[in-house]
Amino acid sequence: MKNERYKTDVLVIGCGIAGASAALEAAKSGLDVIVITKSPTLEDSNTFYAQGGIVSLGEDDYPELLKEDIIKTGDGISNPEAVDILAGESKPLVDKILIEELDIPFTRSSPDSLDYAQEAGHSRRRILHIKDTTGKTIEERFIAALKKFPKVTLFTDHTAVDILTIPHHTKNPIAYYHEPQCIGAYVLDNKTRRVKTFFAHRTVLATGGCGAVFLYTSNPRDAIGAGYAMAHRANARIVNMEYVQFHPTSLFHKDADSFLISETVRGEGARLKTREGRTFMEKYSDKKDLAPRDEVTRAIYEEMTNSNSNYVLLDLASYAKVDIKKRFPNIHKTCLQYGIDITQEPIPVVPAAHYCCGGVLVDGWGKTSLKGLYAVGEVSCTGVHGANRLASTSLLEGLVWGTRAAKDISGHFLRSTPCKESDIHKWYYPENEEAIDPALINQDWLTIRTTLWNYAGIIRTRKRLERAKSDLEYLLHRIEKFYREAAMDAKVIGLRQGILVALMITHAALANPTSLGAHFRKD
Repeated sequence: MKNERYKTDVLVIGCGIAGASAALEAAKSGLDVIVITKSPTLEDSNTFYAQGGIVSLGEDDYPELLKEDIIKTGDGISNPEAVDILAGESKPLVDKILIEELDIPFTRSSPDSLDYAQEAGHSRRRILHIKDTTGKTIEERFIAALKKFPKVTLFTDHTAVDILTIPHHTKNPIAYYHEPQCIGAYVLDNKTRRVKTFFAHRTVLATGGCGAVFLYTSNPRDAIGAGYAMAHRANARIVNMEYVQFHPTSLFHKDADSFLISETVRGEGARLKTREGRTFMEKYSDKKDLAPRDEVTRAIYEEMTNSNSNYVLLDLASYAKVDIKKRFPNIHKTCLQYGIDITQEPIPVVPAAHYCCGGVLVDGWGKTSLKGLYAVGEVSCTGVHGANRLASTSLLEGLVWGTRAAKDISGHFLRSTPCKESDIHKWYYPENEEAIDPALINQDWLTIRTTLWNYAGIIRTRKRLERAKSDLEYLLHRIEKFYREAAMDAKVIGLRQGILVALMITHAALANPTSLGAHFRKD
């Protein structure tokens, strides 16, 4: 089969709100854009499953107050410059892009007023939402807008394998005298199982987070941190990987696949209780059930440990300030499918890996330390979140940095050719490709996920982390050998990315003895 090669001005890897924002802004400036996503549908992303909403500025609210809330929740180590950007551009960009351009139908408290929700860590009601399916609507509107641009080409069912860089991927030895540069990506066509080469003047990583490397997560199962792994192999700077935020409340049910119970449920009055019906958050924080996520998560973990229980209860029925069915239709419907009527009884919940506050280090325009490569959304580390993310700032960060990255690209765009295409290595396929054994892949993933959950999860110790490091490093060698010899397949690629991400988290957690935010050491 021929070696397929594509050229574009901007290659966007990922299509959540960050990638879609970057692609849309680049397209509006007249650039050729290619968007790839590993899912069979464009809509499938972390954004699609976001329930709570997106931060704007509510009534009696202002950027400085939002900034204070972000930095306080981030345990004081947020990047002030990045927080200034986010707080200052929150309402203007939400109004311009989401409300005016995409016509997002945010829920209203009256015909003339938007409804602002309250979430933990916020000192004001400032969360815009569409009932409890905010991300779904935003994602669908972005995709519809992108499809209107003839210069945007969308590739579904394509898995990024590696970032294409010079001099690493070139046959020309003279290239080693020049600054390393990203010039695109190697990408697997999941259907044909052939690797395509995408050349781009600028590449934008928007691959999302890594929650699915843990046993319990609120993320889709393919959120395994591929962008972190690819950037790491390309030698881009990566920071703060120890700060993995666990969402306090995912539905606990043997048949439910980590369905998230939005933080806005507590914002609307719900209280956490033990299985015996006793409230407990007042013991851990003066903000009680509206304490920051890391505090709530550890409180739940402690209560579960002390009572030898595998879940706690979230009681909305007894305390709701709103019409439950109207405010949370999706949560109500989903819980009913598992025999739980949230209007009449509490919801069994358990913490789950939710968001990585670290990632590929970027500046205020999304530029990484590798020339030609940008990173936006959860795969990046702007420094906004510090050690712990403030609720509903993730969608906003994706919108702000996705837009800013595209503006920076278009504002400084130059169609330069750093190397000849013929100098770039074609993809190498093993002569005798091994067939894929699902049992091996499934077992390796189970090992990775249980190891991280038990040894590098909510509560960490030096001994646990050292055990995780030893076990994962041994597994890394086996997986790398498997990858080099096996037939190209999205599952094998994902496993290779996942083990590296697991080790990045473990190494970062082991190197940092100081408990802060989402990183908690109990040595």
